[in-house]
Amino acid sequence: MSNWAETVMWWHVYPLGFTGAPIRPEDRGAGEGSADAGDPSGHVEHRLGRIEAWLDHAVELGLNGLLLGPVFASSTHGYDTTDYFRLDARLGDGRDLDRLIAAAHDRGIRVLFDGVFNHVGREHPAFHELEEHGPGADTADLFRVRWDGWQPGAPVDADVFEGHDALVTLNHDSPAVADLVVDVMTHWLGRGIDGWRLDAAYAVPPAFWARVLPRVRADYPEAWFLGEVIHGDAARIVEESTIDSLTQYELWQGIWHGIADGNLFELKHAIERNNELLSTFAPQTFVGNHDVTRIASAVGLDLVPHALAVLFTVAGVPSVYAGDEYGYEAVKEERLGGDDAVRPEFVETPPAPESLSADAQHILRTHQQLIAIRRQHPWLHRAHTDVIHIDNTAMVLRTATGTDAVVTALNLSDAPVTVPVADATQLLAGTADLSGDAASLAPHGWAVLSAPSA
Repeated sequence: MSNWAETVMWWHVYPLGFTGAPIRPEDRGAGEGSADAGDPSGHVEHRLGRIEAWLDHAVELGLNGLLLGPVFASSTHGYDTTDYFRLDARLGDGRDLDRLIAAAHDRGIRVLFDGVFNHVGREHPAFHELEEHGPGADTADLFRVRWDGWQPGAPVDADVFEGHDALVTLNHDSPAVADLVVDVMTHWLGRGIDGWRLDAAYAVPPAFWARVLPRVRADYPEAWFLGEVIHGDAARIVEESTIDSLTQYELWQGIWHGIADGNLFELKHAIERNNELLSTFAPQTFVGNHDVTRIASAVGLDLVPHALAVLFTVAGVPSVYAGDEYGYEAVKEERLGGDDAVRPEFVETPPAPESLSADAQHILRTHQQLIAIRRQHPWLHRAHTDVIHIDNTAMVLRTATGTDAVVTALNLSDAPVTVPVADATQLLAGTADLSGDAASLAPHGWAVLSAPSA
């Protein structure tokens, strides 16, 4: 794995939502694709340039990675792939994709594609062939199917992903599936991307990735692989799969609930668990993504900086979900279309900072400030964090190497507090009154401080 992954910080974009592409067939205008939005005969909308227009914004934030949600041909939300080798017609064509990758690289931005390799959409041609020709189909080995009692023309009883009938699970024991995934990965790495997010990696046997990824790395040793893992033994999964990093949902939950519920002991536990992973890998950390309620809605606008202070001073590979830097609010709901609110359309170009609300300006500046601190202390990528003070609503963290330390102090309460800050002497972000080895924080106050180098 390349050393570039030690200093990358991602701007995470869900392309279909960001560009205003219609998600469901009933939302599409006349001529805009078919039920399969990747149908080559369908109309192509060149929307992808809208993301390119925001790349300078990512750089101004201090970020140097573009983590894209699904961009391949699909039927609806992008996770029901119908062609791994073609851009979704709702976003554009291959030239649009090449231009976006080149524009990102021109700015020093790495690009990560979202590979949905646990399942495909039911409209995928390989599954259509299976439905048409049955167990004799050339693609029969790609899927897990129960053929007992099947008759030509009858529905095929195939495994699906988490009860979603439109998402047909691939057969990860099949060499043909491994070959397909290797071909897809190497094709797009050859077109210039820098790595892959592996969607639903928790649902795929680690042994499958262990067969696939070394073959890809043989041609692209600099590539980086991020697995979406929501639960399970993360260190074991990394060791068995050879995936470079996993999504750190445990830390995300600890940040959200620790702050929202005024129970920072939950956050303490999550940070200690994060420490335990560092001898194996640096996890991908976040306070928002395309699948969860916005952090501003989860904890309230006034406590968003507290969540960010933890994100950018605790070990890992941080990402910012597009819109969180403005304090966007939205709640994910468990219903059809329940993700739409957290995957909104963005305006064509970034707004001028002075046109934003006071809250949005403050949260934007806080992102820039904390990302800059992270840039100035690259060792935070893999450094352990000690909790040096805690009660339900106040916490002090010290993340350090042998020669440098960053101290993060949080106050969730409606009253001022004075907390120990160990050897910290310089205020880097937030607000605090330093006196000796203690800092006074205002109600809902926070601060990031540094200690002198030894």
